[in-house]
Amino acid sequence: MELQKMANGHHDLSPDKITLENGFDGLENITEGDTFLPNKSNGKIETKFTDFEGKTSFGMSIFNLSNAIMGSGILGLAYAMANTGIIIFVILLISVSLLSAYSIHLLLRSAGVVGIRAYEQLGNRAFGPPGKVVAACIITLHNIGAMSSYLFIVKTELPNIILGLMGLPDDSREWFVNGKYLIIIVSIAIIFPLALLKRLGYLGYTSGFSLGCMVFFLISVIYKKFVTECPGELSQNSTLLYQTVNNTSNTCEAKLSTLNSNTAFTIPIIAFAFVCHPEVLPIYTELKQPNKKRMQKVANISIVAMFVMYLLTAIFGYLTFYENVKSELLEMYSKSDTLMLCVRLAVLVAVTLTVPVVLFPIRRAVLQLLFPDKPFQWVLHISITVCLLFAVNLLVIFVENIRDIFGFIGATSAPSLIFILPGVFYLRIVPEEQEPLKSRPKIQAILFVVLGFIFMIMSITFIIVEWVTGQKGVGGH
Repeated sequence: MELQKMANGHHDLSPDKITLENGFDGLENITEGDTFLPNKSNGKIETKFTDFEGKTSFGMSIFNLSNAIMGSGILGLAYAMANTGIIIFVILLISVSLLSAYSIHLLLRSAGVVGIRAYEQLGNRAFGPPGKVVAACIITLHNIGAMSSYLFIVKTELPNIILGLMGLPDDSREWFVNGKYLIIIVSIAIIFPLALLKRLGYLGYTSGFSLGCMVFFLISVIYKKFVTECPGELSQNSTLLYQTVNNTSNTCEAKLSTLNSNTAFTIPIIAFAFVCHPEVLPIYTELKQPNKKRMQKVANISIVAMFVMYLLTAIFGYLTFYENVKSELLEMYSKSDTLMLCVRLAVLVAVTLTVPVVLFPIRRAVLQLLFPDKPFQWVLHISITVCLLFAVNLLVIFVENIRDIFGFIGATSAPSLIFILPGVFYLRIVPEEQEPLKSRPKIQAILFVVLGFIFMIMSITFIIVEWVTGQKGVGGH
């Protein structure tokens, strides 16, 4: 029997063909009984996905998932620590990393039961077409928000880097320091070619380079801690851009725990620091020798690596500027500092190379919604990519404060992707014959979903308070 894999998540099961073609996951056209193929090994029957053999190595899969986790929010973690204290921050970061690993476990468990490795198709299996539409829309909105935030950083920071490297005045009106032109150039020259790749696994190399740039950023932050005097000491150090001093308190004292008016705004940033769930199943699909245990190991290593980077960045950034730290750490360093200019460039390269990874799930969600029965076609593949990049570029160019627009979307989509959808998929898909509703795993999943709704309500409340009071929180994912 033929099993021809289509790029939008479907298979052609015509009996007169014997072709096996690479593409994305999704087994909507296969009945549950046909989802797995028996594979005898050492006298035992093992289950195996019937889509296609992935070719992406274990290491490249870690690079891709780590790059999907790593977001622009890392720049605001030092500010988050300043408003929670070291102990509370560490507790929150550990808790969120464990919850994220558990969430991925629920996704992989649900995928293993029905043999589906597509977020949208899990929604379809759990709740029918409405579930598929809801999952696809949430993924699309969340990842468009993430793409926009990355390009917004390019729009605002790349002109400053060019001005600093070329020694031009801040009021220069040259076209090549206009952020609106620069994001178009970056999108066409870098993002578009990478986004056209047929398989997500090919981006493992760029993801590895992106992570290398963020390691350089981390090393520089650690180095600056030992050569930068605290602004509370009225240092004349040229690497400092801001010298604001609070004369009523010791601004150079590290706080183990603290609560203030900004604490509530930093909690969602920490809570959503590990959002990578739309990319988990595509990476699982392309993993070489795929199985749940192997993919969970990819997820665990990626989460641990990002936990270490997050923690070190927050600690050394906070211990450099203490309560004077701004919501984006790079703003604390002078534009004339050559090392930090290179760091800014490295961060921009990192976020730019993350955009194609984030775009893959959006394109597949669009394919699942609009063209569910079409085989892979380059014309369709390219057209959707162009439309997505065009739409995101328009948003970034013409909207001055894009974070306000996507703040509400992020407050609803992030908890949905991390907590709510994986939990309800697990509850609906895993049969009661295997795990009754009153079993411990099902009860844990129910509590997990409830926690997701709590985070959603908290996030929406914080955003409404921010709009009403005019306070600004930390940057998003």
